Amino acid sequence: MAESKTSELTAKSVEELSTELGSLFREQFNLRMQRGSGQDVKPHNFKRVRRQIARIKTIINQKQSAGA
Repeated sequence: MAESKTSELTAKSVEELSTELGSLFREQFNLRMQRGSGQDVKPHNFKRVRRQIARIKTIINQKQSAGA
């Protein structure tokens, strides 16, 4: 998955962000499974996915609190 800029993420709707969040959770799970099965996984991918998940969750929370 390509790295999304924060400005690109804020332009998306909450539904689109939730979909992207689901795919990031799937990617994180796949990385954990690859590491667990002994495959060579680059450690920076864990950090990248974790930060992207946090970034999307933050934007979703901001949008929901602004709408409430």
